[in-house]
Amino acid sequence: MLVGISLENKFTNTSKPKDCAEEMSALLMEVAAERCKRSYAKVFGYFAPRLRSYALKQMGNEALAMELVQDTMTNVWQKAHLFNSEKGSPSTWIFTIARNIRFDMLRKLQNRKEDICSDDLWPVLCEQTPDQNEVSLDQQVTLQQVGQLFNKLPDKQKAVIEAIYIDGKSQQEVADQLTIPLGTVKSRTRLALQRLKDMLEDHD
Repeated sequence: MLVGISLENKFTNTSKPKDCAEEMSALLMEVAAERCKRSYAKVFGYFAPRLRSYALKQMGNEALAMELVQDTMTNVWQKAHLFNSEKGSPSTWIFTIARNIRFDMLRKLQNRKEDICSDDLWPVLCEQTPDQNEVSLDQQVTLQQVGQLFNKLPDKQKAVIEAIYIDGKSQQEVADQLTIPLGTVKSRTRLALQRLKDMLEDHD
């Protein structure tokens, strides 16, 4: 229902602000009372391009912008009964929803980034891989040592490290897979990386 509605609509540039706010309010009330898809399509056609512009400026990514538009307008459809024209304009209400969704999206993205490469993990594993031509013999030996020393880790720590750095799973996914608390995963990861670091230093 959402994807098939065009972001371009003649309705976008024809209504005066006050008249538009009144019409959008009336349409939202029809959506709330009658689940009217035609009214919703008009609301979508008016706000979707504006939401997309807002999201692109804030997030700088077309895919994320369209995800925000879809999520916001889905919320508008589902929560139209919560709109109260006496408390604010349709634009204020809808963009408040959009901002909340944006915060949620950014928080999820940041959490996943920190989940994979958090400050308490061994920084070496979070650094960008250098160009192959710049890798020295010492670095190559170190990388080989990491592989050898990995097998010396306790099984529980080894399972966590393998899932995160070989299988590419997040710490939350590992917690779900192993049915253990997220804190336990983080603790085992930190201990394992510290153990690897200590073993590498002992080999120097």
